[in-house]
Amino acid sequence: MSQTNSKPEKPKGGMARLLELASTKKPLIVCAAVFSALASIASFVPFIAIYYIVREIMGVYPDFSSLDAMKTVGFGWIAFGGVLGNILLYFAALMCSHLAAFGTLYELKLRFASHIAGLPLGFHLSIGSGKLRKVMDENIEKIEGFIAHQFPDIVASFVAPVAMLAILLYFDWRFGLAALVGVVIAFVVEFIAYGNEGAKVMMDKYQSSLEDMNNATVEYIRGISVVKAFRQTVYSFRRLHDTIKAYTGYVLPYTLSWENFMSAFLTVINNVYLFLIPVGIWIGFHTDDYAGYAMSFIFYLLFVPSVSSVMTKIMYVSSASMQISSGVERMDDILRQELLPETENPKTCESCGIEFKRVSFSYDENKDTPALSDVSFRANQGEVTAIVGPSGGGKSTIAHLIPRFYDVTEGKILIGGVDIRDMKLSYLMGKVSFVFQDVFLFKQSVLENIRIGNQSATDEQVIAAAKAAQCHEFVSRLPDGYHTVIGTKGVHLSGGERQRIAIARAIVKDSPIIVLDEATAFADPENEHLIQKAFEKLIKNKTVVIIAHRLSSVRGANTIIVMDKGRLLEQDTHKELLERGGKYSDMWEMFTRSLDWKMSTGRRTANV
Repeated sequence: MSQTNSKPEKPKGGMARLLELASTKKPLIVCAAVFSALASIASFVPFIAIYYIVREIMGVYPDFSSLDAMKTVGFGWIAFGGVLGNILLYFAALMCSHLAAFGTLYELKLRFASHIAGLPLGFHLSIGSGKLRKVMDENIEKIEGFIAHQFPDIVASFVAPVAMLAILLYFDWRFGLAALVGVVIAFVVEFIAYGNEGAKVMMDKYQSSLEDMNNATVEYIRGISVVKAFRQTVYSFRRLHDTIKAYTGYVLPYTLSWENFMSAFLTVINNVYLFLIPVGIWIGFHTDDYAGYAMSFIFYLLFVPSVSSVMTKIMYVSSASMQISSGVERMDDILRQELLPETENPKTCESCGIEFKRVSFSYDENKDTPALSDVSFRANQGEVTAIVGPSGGGKSTIAHLIPRFYDVTEGKILIGGVDIRDMKLSYLMGKVSFVFQDVFLFKQSVLENIRIGNQSATDEQVIAAAKAAQCHEFVSRLPDGYHTVIGTKGVHLSGGERQRIAIARAIVKDSPIIVLDEATAFADPENEHLIQKAFEKLIKNKTVVIIAHRLSSVRGANTIIVMDKGRLLEQDTHKELLERGGKYSDMWEMFTRSLDWKMSTGRRTANV
């Protein structure tokens, strides 16, 4: 029994989850539900008023001189009041539901953005920005649409059939039952269409294929320069082409699967009077009260078309809810992803030297392919530690582990003798600055792009950092100087200029630990010289870890660590490693040979 109680509660899904999200603004949602229910009831008042008007007329037929005009007009005013009440009450319901929707949307987007910011970097690399964009921009936006529009309609779709059923059976149960046959058949068709498991599976596949297509589209747009340069098209960009075909393969069968259900539903619901007329004829042959019979028959013929609008609204609400529910499941899947755990008793460090102690790490969940294996080294404060080695050796992995973009699989990483898992993430991030090979600049002013490193920095501090990073000269030439918005009016920066902006960010942040990951990999000689000058200001009195391919840029490092296939092969100074004759010595010989080859090639070209 205790085992049963210990089972984790199954997460809510479908309509239950949508209503749970809607209930975050409970007072407004309750008001929206009440107003929508009253509006739904008010929508039937004109039909009842018309029934009594017809009864007054049929009661005096053919002597209309005895008609109680005041009473008849009074029923007319009641009908008008029902129409006006329906409009005003529904408007009030929408006002409340929209206020609740906007508040819920704000909270959900903040929660989602905060959550994904706390997820390990590996999650972002595996899921892709296209899927996250779809969840945040489309799926969560649809929740706002559900609360603002679908929720009042759902309440109405529950209340309206009850009120409709009461009216159908109250005035003449025989006509009511005849009309009810059509309603029941329509309900059965709708239940089969929406309630079967195949429809849900198809919707899930549709949503997944849409997300995959979004991911591939974002990648295609980001790489459009490469696509154009190599004369590629969407057909030759295989991933996007395949996702479009997969999307088409799901969306067409999904759409066609509704063909028969939709046709049957619309045929039945728009022709309920066909069930009514045979019963009316039969009652007409067996009645003595022709006035009462005519009055009821006319009323039901007038009332039955309203059944169509009620049932159609239920169908569209069900369809929209199913699509939104599938999107909410995607959102919940991401919200259920575990954040990097934070310690309850955070520690701080006095110094900022870095130590790797027997660190092993794997990117895949099964840990079958280790990216690092039993790596141990020190990066002392006030010194430069360079990490070199062939591609895939684990250099960038080390850079990503220092700020805890991932948690190590085995071993531990210490800063100032404190395990980084025992520090608050915000504290740790404040200790580390990064300059990566791929620099991302926001579509903001140069000033704001640099200030991202330190939001409290003054304009003067930002400009001082820019000068130290060798940015001031080219920024001053921009149309609006430091207030120029990057990416607008043809303003685009070169790779070296973007790198120097990133260095300015790190300078203005002024963290005691600097991680430089391939920061000059693609810089031309002039830019590399300027970036190196900027580094001199950046790394002064810091703990510096440099990841580099160009061995010439790290030979002055205090310690050089050589990585290969996730293992640390050797570590020492440039001179000692050369004398040792190991892997680094081989790499240096290949590097110097490549320089000689370039120089000799240049001389031969000049002689031609």
